[in-house]
Amino acid sequence: MERFKGFPPQSIPFLSDLAHNNNREWFANNKHHYEASIREPSLAFIEEMAPKLQSISSQFHAIAKKSGGSLMRVYRDTRFSKDKTPYKTNVGIQFRHILGKDVHAPGFYLHIEPGECFLGAGIWHPESKTLAKIRNFIVDNPAAWQAALAETPFRNSFQLVGSSLVRPPKGFPADHPLIEDLKRKDFIALKAFDCEQILKPTFCNFVIKGFRQTDLLMSYLCAAVEVNY
Repeated sequence: MERFKGFPPQSIPFLSDLAHNNNREWFANNKHHYEASIREPSLAFIEEMAPKLQSISSQFHAIAKKSGGSLMRVYRDTRFSKDKTPYKTNVGIQFRHILGKDVHAPGFYLHIEPGECFLGAGIWHPESKTLAKIRNFIVDNPAAWQAALAETPFRNSFQLVGSSLVRPPKGFPADHPLIEDLKRKDFIALKAFDCEQILKPTFCNFVIKGFRQTDLLMSYLCAAVEVNY
C-alpha cells in the first residue's frame, strides 16, 4: 500500500459526480475512479493513522481493510429507507473502541462530503442501557463533565450535537442544573473543517490533533460506560 500523501484533488469532485449520478450503471462505469480517488487513499490514510491513534489510546483500532475495517461501505442499506439510491455520497471512516462491537463504546470518526467535512468523537445513538449509564455518571460526576466541555482546546473547536428529549428523562429532576445535557440522546462532538484540508500530506496530523482536543470528553464517556481509555 502506498504511503498517504493527502487525498487526490479529484476526491471531492468524484463525490459530487456520484451525488448527481447515484445509480449502479454510472458507478460501474466509474468504479476505477472510486478506487483511485476514494478507496485507495482512504486505506492509506487509515494505515498512517494507526500508530498516531495508539499515541492517544491503545483502545482504538485503525483497520485498513476494503471491507470490515475502519472504512465504511459505499453501499447504502436501502431496505427500510424511502431513499433507494444505492450509494453513499460521502466518505465515512470510523476508529472504533476495541469493545465497540460488543458495547456501545465511544469512537472517533471522519466525515468527508462536498461542503461538509468534519471530525467526530463520542457516542452516536447509544442503546437505552448505555444512555442511562452516561446520564447517571453525569449526575454523580457533574464537575468532571463540565470541565471536559469547558476545556479550551475542546470548547474552541468542537460542539456537542445530536438529538435530545423534549422532556426530562424519567427519574431525573426537571430542575437539575445539567438537565439539558441529561436530555441528550447522543453524546457526540463535531469539528467542522474546510474540505481542502484533506488534500494536504499533513492531513493525518490535523486529524490526530483534532482527536486529541476531545481527550477529556472521550475519557469521561469511556469511564461512564465502564470501558478502558
